[in-house]
Amino acid sequence: MQTYQKLLLANKAWAAEKLRVDEGYFEELASHQNPEFLWIGCADSRVPADQVTGTQPGDIFVHRNVANLVVHTDMNMLSVLQYAVEVLKVKHILVVGHYNCGGVKASMDNKDYGLINKWLRNIKDVNVKHHDELSKIEDFQAKFDRLVELNVTEQVRNLAKTTIVQKAWASGDYPHLHGWVLDLKTGLIKTIMEILPDDLGSIEEVYRYDISVPVGSLDESMS
Repeated sequence: MQTYQKLLLANKAWAAEKLRVDEGYFEELASHQNPEFLWIGCADSRVPADQVTGTQPGDIFVHRNVANLVVHTDMNMLSVLQYAVEVLKVKHILVVGHYNCGGVKASMDNKDYGLINKWLRNIKDVNVKHHDELSKIEDFQAKFDRLVELNVTEQVRNLAKTTIVQKAWASGDYPHLHGWVLDLKTGLIKTIMEILPDDLGSIEEVYRYDISVPVGSLDESMS
């Protein structure tokens, strides 16, 4: 039997078990979704959002990419963010990194990895921004772990810099932004930071948008 066939068999067993417990389970699941959380995590196969948090299908809206980045030019991530915030009305956005992240580790050297160099550049920028702190850490593993944490911190701050989040804050008390790191050696999640709607002042002024003003024209600002 091929390995992918085992996945299909496991799916049938999972579906049968759900129906055994609740005959209407899939009808209810298919009818709507109302997740409280948006999870922006790493694509690493060892970090499944539902299993590490003990949640069920429908509980967490998930976006994953290499090294859990929030990049202001990533239309995929931004589309997920907009839908989660404006349509699903999630209460919490979780940026979840993990120690021993391959993407973060690759960003720490000068090797040419091809296309992914452009993606890893975002983590290199985090490294440069926090050079003073990181340069004082002599042990490589300790520096690696700290860069994982700093990367999560900067991605949470990147969320706060989006008009999607700021518009939501202007009209209510959510979403709350959280930065977490999973330790694969223990299975435990460490809280790194949090940004609440009234913490916008912690973001540099140039990134704070005047939400009360209608969307402007680039032609006007550039003339």
